[in-house]
Amino acid sequence: MVEVLVHFVAPALVGVLIGIASGLLGIGGGTVMVPIFRLAFGMSATMSTATSLFAIIPTSISGAISHVKGKTCIPALGIAAGLGGACLSPVGVWLAQLSPDWLVMLAAALIIGYSAINMFKKAFKLRPACQPVAEADASASSDDSPLSRKQLLQGAAIGLVAGLASGYVGVGGGFIMVPLMLSIIGIPMRKASGTSLIAVMILAIPGVIEQGIIGNINYLAGIAIVIGTIPGAVVGARLVTKVPERTLRLLFGCFLIVAAVMLVLNEVGIFG
Repeated sequence: MVEVLVHFVAPALVGVLIGIASGLLGIGGGTVMVPIFRLAFGMSATMSTATSLFAIIPTSISGAISHVKGKTCIPALGIAAGLGGACLSPVGVWLAQLSPDWLVMLAAALIIGYSAINMFKKAFKLRPACQPVAEADASASSDDSPLSRKQLLQGAAIGLVAGLASGYVGVGGGFIMVPLMLSIIGIPMRKASGTSLIAVMILAIPGVIEQGIIGNINYLAGIAIVIGTIPGAVVGARLVTKVPERTLRLLFGCFLIVAAVMLVLNEVGIFG
């Protein structure tokens, strides 16, 4: 009974929280899943990143569908970024196979920390008032016109960077794509989150196939997490117009920093 709770019920409950963050912020959830698989399940670095990449696909699909229905995404841009990322995702997996465990986890910790810093920066720029994401972005941008060919090419380039990171450390790459879509392409946050999830569900596929062929994926652990992330992502996507972004980013940023620190401490032997 205890084993069932530890290996299935607890991961599913954690998965709900991961899914909500995924649907709301446009991240695949790998920045949280990699530390969980590494520390809670005792997986190797390679298996942690591979299993995370596997779980990211159904999570992002769930959130992306909700964003498309709610019209809080730009499908064409998401597809462009996803196809760009799919080109380099297998390269990231290949590089991970050549790297020692500690280097993969160090890269994961650095990427998670970078993600946290970006969240803090965005949060501190926002007003502390309880202003929903959609309202805040609507004041900054109300342009819903079709994207130009240049913007779609920029999206594909952004996807290339995210795809390499996705394959190497088992993250979806949304934490890279969202801020770049905001700063380079200029779309509002309410559209960037959903657009990122569309890209994530595409760019992760080649890496997952490659990891599956190699035999690095722990399917049972991945499914246990996904049971929670799928409904969680739907909830997160629906909350994108209601939850104050500032508060959520501050809390999630703190969690990411803790996760990054725990990964580093684990690799140097603090946890045995």
